[in-house]
Amino acid sequence: MATTRGHTVISFLGAQLDRPRGNDRWDHWRPNVAMCQHEDLLIGRLVLLTERRFGRLFEEVAADIRAVSPETTVERRDLPLRDPWDFEEVFDKLFQFSRELRLDPERDDALVHMTTGTHVAQICLYLLTETRRFPARLLQTGPPTGKGPSRGTWQIIDLDLSRFDRIAQRFAEEQQEGQSLLKSGIDTRNASFNELITQVERVAPASAAPILLMGPTGAGKSQLARRIFELKRQRHLITGPFVEVNCATIRGDAAHSTLFGHERGAFTGALQRRPGLLRAADKGLLFLDEIGELGLDEQAMLLRALEEKRFLPLGSDKEAQSDFQLVAGTNRDLGRAVARGAFREDLLARINLWTFRLPGLRDRIEDLEPNVDFELEQFSARAGRRVHFNAEARAAYLQFATAGTGLWRGNFRDLNASITRLCTLASGGRITEKDVDGELGRLQADWRRDDDDPAPGADDDALLSGLLGGRLAQVDRFDRVQLAEVVRTCRRHRSLSAAGRELFAASRARKSSSNDTDRLRKYLSRFDLDWSKVSRA
Repeated sequence: MATTRGHTVISFLGAQLDRPRGNDRWDHWRPNVAMCQHEDLLIGRLVLLTERRFGRLFEEVAADIRAVSPETTVERRDLPLRDPWDFEEVFDKLFQFSRELRLDPERDDALVHMTTGTHVAQICLYLLTETRRFPARLLQTGPPTGKGPSRGTWQIIDLDLSRFDRIAQRFAEEQQEGQSLLKSGIDTRNASFNELITQVERVAPASAAPILLMGPTGAGKSQLARRIFELKRQRHLITGPFVEVNCATIRGDAAHSTLFGHERGAFTGALQRRPGLLRAADKGLLFLDEIGELGLDEQAMLLRALEEKRFLPLGSDKEAQSDFQLVAGTNRDLGRAVARGAFREDLLARINLWTFRLPGLRDRIEDLEPNVDFELEQFSARAGRRVHFNAEARAAYLQFATAGTGLWRGNFRDLNASITRLCTLASGGRITEKDVDGELGRLQADWRRDDDDPAPGADDDALLSGLLGGRLAQVDRFDRVQLAEVVRTCRRHRSLSAAGRELFAASRARKSSSNDTDRLRKYLSRFDLDWSKVSRA
């Protein structure tokens, strides 16, 4: 609220806009003069920032202001600038001025006039006001329109953005749009995965540092890398292309050539010069999937390329340059690889700034249903025909897929392959219960085949699914771990009693029970199992 003394206004003297133009100067809009002509804008103190060379102009403008607003005190503050378009210099001088001015928010109802001065000066004034170096609000004036009065218009802008619901809503919408893009538009439900995406959405636009995506094969690292690229391109943060390579597919000279390029004649068969993927990714994003498979020499060159933006193509004595952002993917524990000497510790330190661990499908099983719908939509778009489940078939598939019998070792690759098979075989674009029964049988057979001879430490559910079938879904997770260990022990022994002696060795030592055979038989019977079923390999 304005005081009876009026506002204190800080403004640049307009070297061109404020200059009088002969006897008809009152017919021209001059920002600082016109600002003082508004009857509903009381200005008690006007601080004009200027330079000594504009001393005469200041006197003329001050005289005109006194003529139209006698209650306004006009002060001159010299702000010498070698280059008014040098951001660093202008900001530094205005910052010093803000400390010298000593505005009192309780006493001075201050306004910062944003209309005069260079664009650099206006930006600096905005930043200093937004950060409360100037405890003030912004004043924007404008020339008259049409037949309006020559004094033009004025508007006070309060930088308390929390009061601007539409602005806050727009920021929230942009954030939601970014998160939806990163999730390929899938309405995911897993809380930890959604939190991960929220973090990626905050980091990707704000940082050009390397990003490391960790997770099992098929967890969606490649898809997320491409979505990060699309988000940064959408927000005009990169202009170059998305370049992807699986490091597990390249070795030795081929890896060097693929990544860093080569000169003609660099090796046998090098008939043409090759620029390499790092140069192809200039101003864009390079996704190195399975980065743990790179050789140590390539790792060293990659580190230098990240730190210095320079590298040496194979067979060349001249360095090449590329400014790219790296996103790396791996399903390996790179820390263990460093301990084994298979991965460079300095490279890991360089790419481990922003690390995100993507969970497998079984760790976010509540996201399976929306991903089924996504895969259906993707197939329908590719095939040009609509494919859908009938109600019973959908229920049967989801019940199997979300229960413990759904192992999903290949994660979303398994799911993609499964839905693709169902859609391809669907008669008339409709997936029936018969189609689902056949597909579930195939999935179970594939997963069971992988565990025909399970070793200690193998997947518990894979081991038990062959014994319990659909009943596995009814067994608590805690009981599955215990039962799996019992089954493995049984398969290491030739008799029920021998297996019992190993399983109950601790209690036998305490002489609390000696009938190991009976105890083991009763335990197995809880799951409708017996020795003959459990012991066969």
